[in-house]
Amino acid sequence: MHIGSVKEIKRHEYRVGLTPSCVRAYVAAGHTVRVQKASGVDAGYEDEEYIAAGATLCDTAEEIWQASDMVVKVKEPQPQEYPLMKEGQILYTYLHLAAEEGLTKAMLERNIKGVAYETVEPDDHSLPLLRPMSEIAGRMSIQEGARFLERPQGGRGVLLGGIPSVEKGKVAILGGGVVGTHAAKMAVGLGAEVTVLDVNIDRLNYLDDVFAGRIQLLYSNSAHLERVLKESDLIVGAVLIHGAKAPHLIRRSDLSRMKKGSVIVDVAVDQGGCIETTHPTTHDDPVFTVEGVVHYCVANMPGGVSRTSTQALTTATLPYGLQIANRGLEEAARGNNAIARGINTYDGKLTYKGVADAFGMTYTHAGDLIDGVTI
Repeated sequence: MHIGSVKEIKRHEYRVGLTPSCVRAYVAAGHTVRVQKASGVDAGYEDEEYIAAGATLCDTAEEIWQASDMVVKVKEPQPQEYPLMKEGQILYTYLHLAAEEGLTKAMLERNIKGVAYETVEPDDHSLPLLRPMSEIAGRMSIQEGARFLERPQGGRGVLLGGIPSVEKGKVAILGGGVVGTHAAKMAVGLGAEVTVLDVNIDRLNYLDDVFAGRIQLLYSNSAHLERVLKESDLIVGAVLIHGAKAPHLIRRSDLSRMKKGSVIVDVAVDQGGCIETTHPTTHDDPVFTVEGVVHYCVANMPGGVSRTSTQALTTATLPYGLQIANRGLEEAARGNNAIARGINTYDGKLTYKGVADAFGMTYTHAGDLIDGVTI
């Protein structure tokens, strides 16, 4: 199979879809790999390393899109990339289609076989290709939230850990999944007073064991949410519904209950955000203020730590990518339910229900298009 990796063009996206070690693995399996020149520089990989690994370097993204059977990326294609997608091509990347109607329509029109990292799901219901970025985003949410609580950044001027004789900052985390757990670890490490809200009692019990009583755990309902809105200096939106648009847990009218200069970090922004006032921001212009509340809504947070996140991401994506390349997408999907669930678009049809529901489009089960797929 002809594999391609292009330079990410989303604003301030510094990760890359393939590292030189990934190239080496694909080449060793008998595949041809093309890499766009300088695509790995911002993640710490020079062109010479890709050449040594067996890649062919190309000057432009157009060359790679045209020559590749499968394009391996990090982020969803941007509008200027839509015309480059080739009929029947496999696109293996984060797609987050439930928040991208234009991209969804473009992929359907071009019959792109879209395999979304965030919906590759084994039978145990884990999300192995989303997890490493969720871990990083969770940790970064506290790091960035603490920064924007500083008065020169527009915040309340609160040090999360406080000092002896001064109260600690209060952090509320909406969602106790991977993002929320890692956010809590960072916040506890800084010495903050931490509350996690979730609707899954089993998850709350698990977190109680993990944190051994060092954080407060609340069932997520309107009364508890209203309480943390009033008390918190930093709120982290860490809600995830697999492949679907995030629900709005905080409405614009709720912001008036919050302290002026408090901070919201909405990690769910890739899926539309769990705060009504969320809209995507970038690393060079990461925040905006509504009703006196600072909003940090960078849609590619892990891109800010591109070396760490590229290594973590490609370690997770390579085994599945090799299965697709070695066997073809259809045979790989027949043999691996995780890959089958990762297919969001195929043959001009939407094959992920959460995306179809988000836009009121028709959903088609992947098994109706690919014989032998039984998820």
